[in-house]
Order: sequence, then C-alpha cells, then structure tokens
Amino acid sequence: MRSQIGLIRLPLSLAVGAGTFAGMLMIAQAWFLAHVVNAVTIEGQNLAGVWRWLVPLLGIILARVLISGFVDSAAFAAAARVKQGLRSALYAHVSALGPAWMLDQRSGEVANTLVDGVEEIEKYYANYLPQSVLAALLPFAILVAAFPADWVSGLIFLVTAPLIPIFMIIIGKGAEALNQRQWRRLSRMSAHFFDVIEGLTTLKLFNASRREAEVVARISDEYRGSTMSVLRVAFLSSLVLEFFATVSIALAAVYIGFRLYYRELDFFSGFFVLLLAPEFYRPLRDMGAQYHARMAAIASAESILRLLQTPLPDRHANRMPLPPEQRLRIDFEGVSFSYDRDGQGVQDISFTLSQAECVALVGPSGAGKSTIGNLLLGFLAPQSGSIRINGVDLQDLDEAEWLRRVSWVPQKPTLFYGTVGDNIRLGAPEASEQAVHAAAAQAQADGFIARLVLDYETMLGDSGQGLSGGEIRRIALARAFLKDADVVILDEATGALDRPTATRVMDAVRQVASRSAVLFITHDLEAARMADRVITIERGRIVARANPREPGLRKDLHAGPATFEEVGL
Repeated sequence: MRSQIGLIRLPLSLAVGAGTFAGMLMIAQAWFLAHVVNAVTIEGQNLAGVWRWLVPLLGIILARVLISGFVDSAAFAAAARVKQGLRSALYAHVSALGPAWMLDQRSGEVANTLVDGVEEIEKYYANYLPQSVLAALLPFAILVAAFPADWVSGLIFLVTAPLIPIFMIIIGKGAEALNQRQWRRLSRMSAHFFDVIEGLTTLKLFNASRREAEVVARISDEYRGSTMSVLRVAFLSSLVLEFFATVSIALAAVYIGFRLYYRELDFFSGFFVLLLAPEFYRPLRDMGAQYHARMAAIASAESILRLLQTPLPDRHANRMPLPPEQRLRIDFEGVSFSYDRDGQGVQDISFTLSQAECVALVGPSGAGKSTIGNLLLGFLAPQSGSIRINGVDLQDLDEAEWLRRVSWVPQKPTLFYGTVGDNIRLGAPEASEQAVHAAAAQAQADGFIARLVLDYETMLGDSGQGLSGGEIRRIALARAFLKDADVVILDEATGALDRPTATRVMDAVRQVASRSAVLFITHDLEAARMADRVITIERGRIVARANPREPGLRKDLHAGPATFEEVGL
C-alpha cells in the first residue's frame, strides 16, 4: 500500500497541507475566542469592545469550514486514483492469467477481492493516511502554542500524549489479527454463496435447496458472531482512547482551575489552553478511529497482493503479426498438456485444420476436447509440441491480433446485462442492424427474439437471465457468426437444441466453414457427420480419424470409451 503513495503524492500532500493549515486556524480561533470571553467576563466590555475579536473569529470559522471540505475532497481524489489504478491492475492481471486459470478459482472469492477488497483499500488512503500525518503535526503545533501560555498544561499534554498511540497499538494488534481472520472468512463465504447461486437450478432439481438454505443460514450466523467479536475489540480500543483523552483533559483542567484560584495564572491564558486541550487529543483520537480502516485495508491487501503475485503464463516477449497468406492453416504437432490438479489433459495430439474446412472432435466427457480448444485459443500453452499457424508457432504470435481473428462459443456461453443486440455485437460492436439480424437468422435465433417484448432491444439480465439454455446458446452462435472470424471454435454448439434446430444450425456452420476454419467440439454424432473430418479423442489421445460419411460412427457417445469404433485407423 505504501508503494502506491508515489502515484498520489500531490493530492495527498494537498490534503495534509490543508489539514495542517486548518489546525493553525483552530489555534487562532481559540486565541480570538479566549480574548472575547476574557473581555466580556473579566473586563466587562460590551459588544462594541469585542467586535475587533469577533470579526476575525467569524472569518476563521468560515475558512475552517471551507478548508475541511477541501481536505475531504483532496483525500477522496487521492483514494479514488489509487482505487482506479489498483482495480485496473487487478483486471489486467486476471485477464492476462486467462480463463484457464479461472477454472481452478472460486469466482465468488475473486469477485470479493476485485470489488470489496479494493473498496477497503480506499478508506486507508482517504481516511487513515492523511490522519496519521495530521496526528503528528497538529499536536506539535498546539504544544508550541500552549507552552508559552501555561507550561504546566503543556507538560501534561507532552506526558500523556504518547499513552494514546501506545494503547492503540497494543489493542490494535489483537484487532488486526481478528480483522484478517474475518476477511478470510468473508472471502470464503462469498465464494460459497456465489457457488450456491450458480448451482441453484441443480439444487432445485435434486430437492436440495432447503438443505443448502439451512447451511447458508448457519454460515451467516457464524459470520455475524465473529463480526460482533471484532466489533467488541474495536469498541474496547475506542473506549481506551476516549478514557485516556478524557482523563488527560480533566487533569489539565484541574491544574488550570487550581492555578486560577491561587492567582498563579491569568484567566486569558488558562482559558486559551483549556480550549486547546480537546483539540490536542482530537487528531490522536481520530487516528485511533481510522486505525480500523487501516486494519481492514491490510486484511484485504493480503488477498489483493496474492492475486497480483500469481505468476502469469509463460509467453514469448517478441510477438509477431500473423503471416499474410491467402489460406489459414493450423498444425497441431505432437501437442501435450497436463493439468496440475488432476493430471488430465491431452497427449501427442497431431492434426491439421485449414481454412474452408470443418473438423469435428468427438469423445466422452473429460477426454480432452475442450482442452484442445483452449490450446488453440491460446488460453493454455503446450507443455510439449507446438501449434503452428501458417508455419509460425502460436506462442510467437501477437495474442490480441490472434484473438481478433478467432470466434469462440464455449460450453457455457456468457451473456451480459444489456440488450439482445448488444450481446450479439460483442465481437463486432460496429456491425449494422441488418448484419445483426442476418447473424441471428443464421443461428436460428431470430424466431424467439421476434417474440420478445422489444425483440433486439429487449434487456437481458446477467448470464442471460430470462432465457433458456438453448436460447442463450443461439445468441452466442449469432455473436460468433457476426464476427466473421478466420477461425471458429464451437464447443457443444448444438447442446440444448432440439434435433430440427440443431440440423439447421449445422447447415449454418457448414456455410461458415466455406470461408473459415471451424473446430467443432461435440457429443452429437448426427451433427458431427456434417463435418469434413471427425477425430475421436479418448483419455487425451486421438484414437480415430474418420470420414463422417462412412457408416462406422456410433450415435451414442455416452456409453463409455469402450463403445467407440476406431474408424479409419
């Protein structure tokens, strides 16, 4: 967190400088107010006699109000700059890690770090950091003003002031450990709740939603109890700070009262120092109150730092553009990749895919078909072998340029909050309305879109809320068709579609394959028969290569690997 201070040095310096100037004005305000009260109560002067003190006093009060607003604005601007930069860095790092990294993460925990974690960091820069500097500057300035007026009170201030930060640190250490534990508990709880929401349909189908609701209630109650434990320590620290500040002010007031009684001190000096006493301890008390913002920021910074320190995939430093050739040719040459978490992946995968060709990958779930798609997208890097695009290793190509030439429909397409048209235009934002309609018709989505309330202007919820699985998939297909990419990767494109619709979609895929290289990943052998070549994958290896028009392909791929016939070997 300290490393970010250089980015906000100017607004932070302005906030501290304005706060210090406001402190100087506060001392001047106490001085003028002491003159007014002394003139009225001791010297017996009327309004005309104190007017020369009242005018600057009112001006100082107004100036302090304006400066206080400026301090808050400058501190907020500094915190907002850090928050924006930190959030951009986090999003860029997560994007660089890629979708393959996200497979091993709990989405709720990552979302909690990106959203709530960054918000907690803001309080550190907006509240705690400026106040920690003011807590050192303002008491020193008040001591300089108090010692000439009453050295005894100044000595009391000097002796008692260190007690507040000392006890704040002693109690704060325990609160800090509790706060970090609480943040980790919140991250786990967020991840669990997010998983429950994503799997709500499955829980309903298996009549497990009520049991899961009880689990959520229990976790929430445990979190409530642990939150109260943290608050108990926080209130204890506030009580200690207020106690020592109050005792110190009372001690100074008693000494001033006795010295006034014995005429060892004049009323003006005593009253002036008494006005300064609460202000002397106020910055220290405010820093104690903001110390909890520091603890919360440290707890969230732990998860942010862990995310930022996650090593990025190895990518070659010198990227080159795609070689300009008429036809695109993709060569998988002995490609192998294994996941660390379970050892699954692919081994020694070799095949070619050319422009104006459709290759279907078939095989049981977990065989490695989607892994091949992720390797071609560049989300995963081969651990051995290579993927060559027109003779150039994919790892040597410019990643952004390569992805601009690829369309991808994953197994679980994601739709975003926005209109149907905006979701279709995601890969081609400048596409015309006619092109959007044509892509929707090609994906067999125009029929149900026309039945929506505002057809293409109908607003969709996050993840396509309000649409069925088949409708979401067809909008994703329309998005891929609209982009008109050189390479199209379709992962279960006909899933959740009835047979007539799936047949029409495959006719559209054949049209796309007349100009693009199409990698079609599927369990549907009827759909696979419409490809130019069919490659069967089992346990991460290619076990069959077939002409789909030969009669050897079985229709049931769910019976297990033993039912596959090695056609064409």
